[in-house]
Amino acid sequence: MKLPGHVVLPALTNAHDHLQLNGIPSLPVTRHFPNSYDWARAFAGHFEDPDVQRARAVPLEIRHWQGALKNALCGTTTVMHHDPPAAIFQQRGFPVRVVQPFGWAHSLHAAYGPPVEASHHETPAGAGWFIHLAEGIDELATRELKELRRRGCLDARTVVIHGVALSDADIEDIIACGAAVVWCPSSNLRILGRTLSIRALRRLYDAQCLALGTDSRLSGARDLLEELQFARRYSDFAARELLELATARGARVLRCQSDNVDRGDYIVIRTGGGDPAECLLRLARHQLRAVVRNGRPWLTDPDLDHWFTEHNVRYEPVLLDGQPKLCASDALTPLRGSWRALEPGLTLAAIP
Repeated sequence: MKLPGHVVLPALTNAHDHLQLNGIPSLPVTRHFPNSYDWARAFAGHFEDPDVQRARAVPLEIRHWQGALKNALCGTTTVMHHDPPAAIFQQRGFPVRVVQPFGWAHSLHAAYGPPVEASHHETPAGAGWFIHLAEGIDELATRELKELRRRGCLDARTVVIHGVALSDADIEDIIACGAAVVWCPSSNLRILGRTLSIRALRRLYDAQCLALGTDSRLSGARDLLEELQFARRYSDFAARELLELATARGARVLRCQSDNVDRGDYIVIRTGGGDPAECLLRLARHQLRAVVRNGRPWLTDPDLDHWFTEHNVRYEPVLLDGQPKLCASDALTPLRGSWRALEPGLTLAAIP
């Protein structure tokens, strides 16, 4: 198929999300917090809000599917889900590939999640071990990497999520032991009013131990395309470098055995001859011409309908942010029941 004025790019990799939280209304933020623990305590009262209760009443497997749709609709086909794996991730039509195997702890001082030392010890060599760390701007956050090292949990498996309070010495320790950092600027800015410094980001990037993540919509951006725009505003990275953070660099940090290109996961965009990375950073999800998974069309503009036919993929019309699209039918399973408005902006164009 020839598409003049278009380019094919690798599908994106989101190095940090909580899939099941993307449909829960975020806490109205009237101030910034010294650390994420204080933000979580403030959020506890927000759970009494009727809209939050309705969102949490949606079955967990449906909420996982919605988080996957959030990612796939913007061209993100590989996701690190920082919570327990779920059986639904293996269901036919699940919109994204969830990174496995992996180890995880939530954070050093939260009650949720597996024990820090035990989960680190049980993580196999070659897999990543993920933990929210140094997510703050106060002394508590500043001390966390030293505490992690003291507890024997800083090594080549370790992937630090957020890391806003990391010092220059901390970053040197991370680089020296082969660990990595996932940067989530929109969440950092919303909760803390600050994110990693340009100097820190550059050092981590040059050491090939930095990736980009969205966090969930509870605190982060709408999707990874919007996160890339945040990342551009708060760094000195060129467009090409930002694209690498959300593709090849992300796959490296997540210890993926093969990247999205190897799997046949691509996005197609119209550039008109412009620089592809620059063009992508200006796009919203409804402006992608196509999202391809495993070499087969998953989401396209209507004029590419023959592509589904050629690959024997069942599809149906949808509206994405008001724009007509075609989507692989098996990705829309939850929308056929009472969850048709599951992902904001996505609706079936024709209800069977």
